[in-house]
Amino acid sequence: MSHLKAGDKAPTFTSIDQKGATFSLESLKGKKVIMYFYPKDNTPGCTAESCDLRDNYLDWKAKGFEVVGVSSDSASSHQKFIEKYNLPFTLVADTDKQVHELYGTWVEKSMYGRKYMGTARETFVIDENGIIVEVFEKVNTKAHSAQIAEALGL
Repeated sequence: MSHLKAGDKAPTFTSIDQKGATFSLESLKGKKVIMYFYPKDNTPGCTAESCDLRDNYLDWKAKGFEVVGVSSDSASSHQKFIEKYNLPFTLVADTDKQVHELYGTWVEKSMYGRKYMGTARETFVIDENGIIVEVFEKVNTKAHSAQIAEALGL
């Protein structure tokens, strides 16, 4: 899929959350959503990003936003990650990478000259009507909430 950009309609999907329950992006229609894709539970960058969003979660809720994380980890991995870091939001277990494919975040990466497929760390801000208003391709994991707020003028 071509890369999504501001102004595009956010692809809808149904997957499972950390509890193994069905989660649908449609269930958040009428709400603003910060949906962040991250490579792996319990890794330094992903933990920093998730904890920054956790630390600012009440501010995001007060501004009318829901926060949703997406990675290809399993529901049980997500549940342990949530419990360990007291994350108050939904984590989508995209083990089949269908959501990644829809959003163009399952990409070829390279480390030490070796190529492999993995998750691009990206965040999509979606408005109440399901339209993408901002895409972050270069995420500041330690200050992502401030990065988002600044870009949105909040």
